Amino acid sequence: MIAQSMYRNGAILTAFALVTTGGVAVVQSMTAERIALQEKQHLMQLLGQVLSADEYDNKLYLDCTSSNAPELGPGSPHIIYRATKAGEPAALLVRHVTPKGYSGNIDILTAVKADGSISGVRVTRHEETPGLGDKVELAKSDWITSFNGLTINADNAKQFAVKKDGGQFDQFTGATITPRAVVASVKQAVEYTQQNFDALFAGKNLCAGDVQ
Repeated sequence: MIAQSMYRNGAILTAFALVTTGGVAVVQSMTAERIALQEKQHLMQLLGQVLSADEYDNKLYLDCTSSNAPELGPGSPHIIYRATKAGEPAALLVRHVTPKGYSGNIDILTAVKADGSISGVRVTRHEETPGLGDKVELAKSDWITSFNGLTINADNAKQFAVKKDGGQFDQFTGATITPRAVVASVKQAVEYTQQNFDALFAGKNLCAGDVQ
């Protein structure tokens, strides 16, 4: 009797585990496509914030390469989206990271046009102090738009720093570390992109297999 009871209870537990596992798998299958769609929509929204739609005519999320360049920060490889217009290179949208934020890594997206100018910059993830360092977010401040339209060359490279360091970018009251880190990272990413623009466009397309 005891053996039969143990067998029966074991069978019940096994059946319960199988049903539970199956249910989780079904839910994951049903939600995976929706999650993927939401992630793609969020990505397109971010890309659209740094590069105007009239600057390109391809689907950015279907054309990308990557780079392990140290100038783009830790966590490589870094994805670089390639914008074209009428088949010609128009801009590169570079994901890069600075580890020098006050509270750790700051993830950044920077768009560099074919002429070397900056189309736009957005901080995509950070853990900076609310009310201080979080002003790098567009939702908190328009500071990040200070990069729009700028370029970097031998004549103005030293200006790519916060004012406290002799540059042109405002620092935040009580929070110089965060804007200093972002400016330095953007400068490195832009200079790297300018120097490797053609080579990055020539690289293999890593996004070609994505579902439209």
